[in-house]
This record gives sequence, C-alpha cells and structure tokens, in this order.
Amino acid sequence: MNIKKILLILLVLSSATGIKAQGIEFFKGSWEEALEAAKEQDKIIFVDAYTTWCGPCKRMAKNVFPDAKVGEVYNQHFIPMKIDMEKGEGPKFARKYRVASYPTLLYIDGEGKIVHRQVGAQKIPQFLQLANMVMRKGLNVEELDAKYEKGDRDPAFIRKYVKALNKAGKPHLKVANEYLKSQEDLTTPENLDFIFDAVGEADSRIFNLLIKHREGIEKRQSKHKVEQLIEKACNRTVAKAIEFESEDLLAEAKEKMATHCPDKAVEFGMKKDMDFALKTKNAPAYLKASDKYIKRYVKNQAAGLHRIADTVDKQFPKDNKALKKAEKWAKKAMDNGGEYAQYITYTRIAYKLGKKSEALVSAKKALDIAKENGKNPVEATKLVELIEKEI
Repeated sequence: MNIKKILLILLVLSSATGIKAQGIEFFKGSWEEALEAAKEQDKIIFVDAYTTWCGPCKRMAKNVFPDAKVGEVYNQHFIPMKIDMEKGEGPKFARKYRVASYPTLLYIDGEGKIVHRQVGAQKIPQFLQLANMVMRKGLNVEELDAKYEKGDRDPAFIRKYVKALNKAGKPHLKVANEYLKSQEDLTTPENLDFIFDAVGEADSRIFNLLIKHREGIEKRQSKHKVEQLIEKACNRTVAKAIEFESEDLLAEAKEKMATHCPDKAVEFGMKKDMDFALKTKNAPAYLKASDKYIKRYVKNQAAGLHRIADTVDKQFPKDNKALKKAEKWAKKAMDNGGEYAQYITYTRIAYKLGKKSEALVSAKKALDIAKENGKNPVEATKLVELIEKEI
C-alpha cells in the first residue's frame, strides 16, 4: 500500500476516534483526499462553501451542523467538508464550482461532478430533507423502483437495487431476502458482495450472514470495511432501539459489538447508553453513563465536558441532582477551555442552582471574552443584566 493511500486511511479513521461531537464531523483532509475517500467509501461529498463574515453561514454552523440527527445522517451517508471560500483551497474551489453566494451547499460525487447545488442557509428539517433528496437523486432510486415493479429480477440488477435502497435508507430486506433465498451458493464472489451491500441493521438475518461468511467477505472488502459495516449496523439497531424505546434492542446491539468488534465495544456501549437515556428522559441513567464515559474517555478535555454539561442543562433543566453533576463538569470545562460558550453554560447552570455570585462572575468573564474576540455578546449581556437585578 503506498504512502498516499495510508495517509488517506488515517484521515478517514481520525474521524472515528477520540471525543466525537453529536453533530457533523467534518473531513479534515484536502479536496483531493476527500474525492479519494468518496470513491473509496462510495459516498457523495457534502461541501459547506462558506466565508467567515457570512451571517447565515454562522447560523448553520451554530444551530444546524451540531444537531445529533443531522450528524447521524450526514456522517453516515456523506463525506462532509467545510471550505472557506476565501482561504486555502477555497478560491480555486469557488472558481471551479462557480460559488458566488454564501453559504452554497454542494453535493459532489467522487468524480468531482455536482449532484446537487443548494444556495442559502437551511434549517434542520429542510437540511435533512435535502440529504434524502440528494441520496435518492444520486442513486436513481425511483428509476430502479420502476424497473423492479415491472418485474426485472436479473441478479445484477437486484444487487444494484438493494445497494441503492440500503444507501438511501429505504426498506430493502424483503428484496434482499427474496434474492438470497433464490441462491444455492452464497459463497460466490457476487453473493458475498451482495451480503456486504445488503447489511442494514444488526438485528437481521443478513447481518448474521455477514458474520457467518465474514472471512470470505473480508478477503473481498477488507477487515477494516467489514468492521465499519458492523459498527454501522449496530448503530442502526440502536437508532431503532431509541425510536421504540426498546432496551432489548439496545442490549442486542451492544452484545453484537462486543462479540464482533470488541476493540470499539466499550466506548460504543457507553455512548449508546447515554443516547438511550437521553431519548427516554432518564436523567439518573444519563448521569451514570456520562460519568463512566467522562472518567474513561473525556477526562479533563474541555470540549467533551462542556458538551455533556450543556446537554444536561438543556435536557434536564429542572432536575437539581442532574444540574449539580453538570455544574462540576461545566466548571472543569470552563477552567480548562476558557471559551465563551463554556462560561455561558456554567453561568446558566450555576444560576439555576441559586449560585448567583458565581454565575455573575462567569457571565462577566464571558462578556470580556466576547469583546476581546470581537463577537456579539448577546447572551452574556442578558445574563449579566438578569443576575445583577437579583443580587
């Protein structure tokens, strides 16, 4: 394997390690490396073409990209990139793709061809609808649907159809199982590839076939790709567990990760326990899972501590026990990170707990930080005014 390929793999893997944000995890490599990653992973590149002075760009960065559902969709189905149109590769990119308004949201395939262009900021629902539309447009699902309805059952077509359905997030198991039942030998190269492409959730017969034929599939795809697929399938089962509030499905996903991807199972289990507790509004369970996760993975990292403390503040705003725990995390994040948002989060939590003097000190510090960085300190100003009236 050449050096360039190794570096590309490391760039792709880097997004799967360390403390992950809930929202979009943007690719850190160059444009050429993104194109290679898109070809390697058979994905479309999503590009946020922005400028630092663009107000709507900032709003999307603050309110849309960090959303958990947005992150789930875009991290799974796209290679997301942010490119400043006025720095680095930006000007050349802007000329090539004729970017003149900001933000311009571009969806580009591995060959560098535009699949879809959207000008202007989007809110979360529209941004998710855009992703679905692009996936279907890029895969020609409607055209494949029509061929299937007309009776096309050619094996090559069925393999293409199932792969497209799966990537578009549409139901595909009925078609896939129908095909697999018609096959006498599942170990042919075509059928091993089919199983790989057809795996959706971990709680399925096709996932079990992946495990049964794992050795042969790894020879055709690679061990790394199969491990990625196993984790993706387990994530989908967790998503279903959360949707239906099923502890059994959550346990099944965690057990399958432990059995088939043991190196990632512990972190996976902790994070999914947090996600499940958050969805079911179970504050004690969320605090317990978060505490374990912080002690093992986050430790003193300000960004991770702040994210969890901020989540508690927003999701359990009237639970004093939860807020007291979050206050400790928020204070450590504030002390270690020193960023405006970290001071704001600590201020909100301390204020809710009746610690108005501490809250006022941190709010004023947030105000100072905003002024030093030339930012508009709207929230800090409001908090200072509110607390000073009550002291």
